[in-house]
Order: sequence, then C-alpha cells, then structure tokens
Amino acid sequence: MAHYLVTGGSGFIGAALVRRLLNDGHRVRVLDDNSRGHLGRLAGVLDSVEFLSGDIRDADAVRRAVRGVDAVLHLAAVNGTRHFYERPELVLDVGVRGMLNVLDACRTEKVGNLVLASSSEAYQTPPAVPTPEEVPLVVPDVLNPRYSYGGSKLISELLAVNWGRTGFDRVAIFRPHNVYGPDMGWEHVIPEFVRRAAHAIDLAAADEPVPFFIQGDGTQTRAFVHIDDAVEGIVTVVERGEHLGVYHVGNPEEVTIADLAQRVVGCLGREARVEAGPPAPGGTQRRCPDIARLTGLGYRPRIPLSDGLPGVVAWYAARVASESAQRAAE
Repeated sequence: MAHYLVTGGSGFIGAALVRRLLNDGHRVRVLDDNSRGHLGRLAGVLDSVEFLSGDIRDADAVRRAVRGVDAVLHLAAVNGTRHFYERPELVLDVGVRGMLNVLDACRTEKVGNLVLASSSEAYQTPPAVPTPEEVPLVVPDVLNPRYSYGGSKLISELLAVNWGRTGFDRVAIFRPHNVYGPDMGWEHVIPEFVRRAAHAIDLAAADEPVPFFIQGDGTQTRAFVHIDDAVEGIVTVVERGEHLGVYHVGNPEEVTIADLAQRVVGCLGREARVEAGPPAPGGTQRRCPDIARLTGLGYRPRIPLSDGLPGVVAWYAARVASESAQRAAE
C-alpha cells in the first residue's frame, strides 16, 4: 500500500479521492487551507487522515507536506466558473505558484511520482467532439478573465511535463470533464440550476410550465460525469497511467444545456419552459471527452446522467429549502 499526499484534499473531488484511497487501504496525507473545501467532506474518515492545514502557495508548507510520501496527487486549485470571472488573479496565483511549489518540493524531497489534475478548460473550444487528449491547448483571449483557470491548467501541464522529463519516475495528468455530485459547491451549473429551479417553482403557477432562464440558446452541450465514476477514472490514472501520459476523465454522454435544465426541473416534479438569454462571454458551444485512452486502461463509467442526477438534485434542493426556512425564521 502507498502513502499519498492529496493537495486540495478537502475539496469536492479531492475528498472523494481521499475516501477511495483510504478504502483501498492506502495511507493518506492531505494539504488544504479549507478556503474552498471543508472538513465536513471528510467526516467519518478524518481520524484516518493526516491533515495539514496550509496554502499551496506557501513553499515551506508544501515541502513539509511532500516529505516522506510515495506520491503526490495535486488537485489544489480555485475552481468554479464564477471565480474565473470574479477572481482571476487568485485563480492564476493558486494554479501556477502551487504547481511550481509542488514540483520543487517533489524534487527536493525526492518524490518521483506525481499525478496532476488538469481540466477540460485547458483546451477550451475543441476542434473535434468527442475530444481526444492530443488537441491543442488554447487560451482564446487573454483579456477575458474566464480563461484564468484554463490558462493556469495549461501552464501547469507544461510545467509538469517539462519538469517531469528529469528527476521523476512518473508524471501523469488527468483532465476531469464536468464532474458532479452532492456538495460540489454552488459555483457550478447543476447546483446553480437547482437553486434557480427551486425559486422559479415557488413563484410559478401550479398548472403551468416553470419559466427557466439560461445563458445562451440552450443548444450548448456538456458531458457530465458522476463523482463516483470520476474517482474511479482518477484512481485508474494513479494506478496505471503512463509516464507523461494525459488522460481525459469523464462520461461521453453529451447533453444540451436546455435538456439539462428540463431534467433538473423534472427531478423536482415540474416541467420547464426554457427561456434563452445572453450567452456567457467565452463560453464553449460543445464539450464532450473522448475517453478511449482511459478505457484502454480498464476504466468504464457506470452511472448515466439519468441515474446520477436525481439524487444530486434532491441533495441541493434540500439545502435550498433549509436556507429558505432559515431566512423565514429570522
């Protein structure tokens, strides 16, 4: 069994990965400052984790966290589309400075096994769909703050690959594609849709479709992967990924945003009347991963959106109802 450091281990994907590694019998150390994550995600397993509180931008903290482990799984980042637009400097600072600190710490502490979490945002608007790993990585417009995250991941991939050519036994990269699940944070499309749907239902007549406003005309597509499938894909990369290998982690089940809105509202027992709005600046028309490289290592997504979405919608709807009740009580 291995001893892993998971940076960003109290984040949504990080915490799920920590749980899986522990369940598989590994030792796990976590480095996180809980600025976006929280220890509640590790409830029930926290006593089994060596948790270090620290900022990934703090080189000394990162070096202490890396010391003595067998491998580093680097997930620390500032994710969430709203942050890309509102806090691009922070997104880049955490992404790039954090990557450099991890690479330097691995070299100093002689840890030769590194797995990096990148993102589908690194290639932004793909030239082919489904999209393989070999497509160009692109920042379409440096003046658009949305690309702060994709740019940070593009830079991180360059750093990891080129530092990894010497002094490392294995550097592997995975790009998650629209991972969803309970407690992922409100800054993502499915939780945002649930909140919006719940409020729209409260205001709508009982016998009429619920007005639901979206960005763009709804023909934009995404491919969502349930957190359980995503973690299975990440573990596949950790266990069997090749040196300097890049792997798309996702589920190639493409769905339009209009259909997603209909499904979310449908999970709450109503029908939606989807209303188009102005598109988000820098949004991508289609995104769906080609996962052939990862399936070649034995990965198979098992949870279609029709099975995974209802439970996630119910989880978030309960939180919206709780917030509303709390406001009413105040």
